Amino acid sequence: MREEIIVRVGAKVLAPFIIMFALYVHFHGDYSPGGGFQAGVILAAAFALLALVYGLEEVQRVLPPWFVRGCAALGVVIFAGVGVVTMLLGHNYLAYNALAPDPTHPEHGQHYGILLVELGVLVTVFGVMATVFYLFAGRKGQAP
Repeated sequence: MREEIIVRVGAKVLAPFIIMFALYVHFHGDYSPGGGFQAGVILAAAFALLALVYGLEEVQRVLPPWFVRGCAALGVVIFAGVGVVTMLLGHNYLAYNALAPDPTHPEHGQHYGILLVELGVLVTVFGVMATVFYLFAGRKGQAP
């Protein structure tokens, strides 16, 4: 890979802002367009940018494939875990009102529930998108 200093520095400067934007999209998903799916794709795109500039092996040293695959599974556990917790608290599956710290204000439980479920979606989508990128980027000119 050729040493393109402007591209390398630009990617290194942009990546933290892309990651921060993914977090913004996640945390404002219940107030504005966005949420876990969009944030997961944006987060995976930040690492895809770094892999395109610095090489796949460099990024896989920082974000190994086993970790990315684990994220895909962990997100599902987070999502389902929120529902199991609400059932253990005596409510229906994913009845977020059960998560309210003060029973007189069940709307707070709605907020916590949505954030946690969307976190599960974010982690799963990030893991799946990064895994798909790793699989495609790791191919060495193989014909279909």
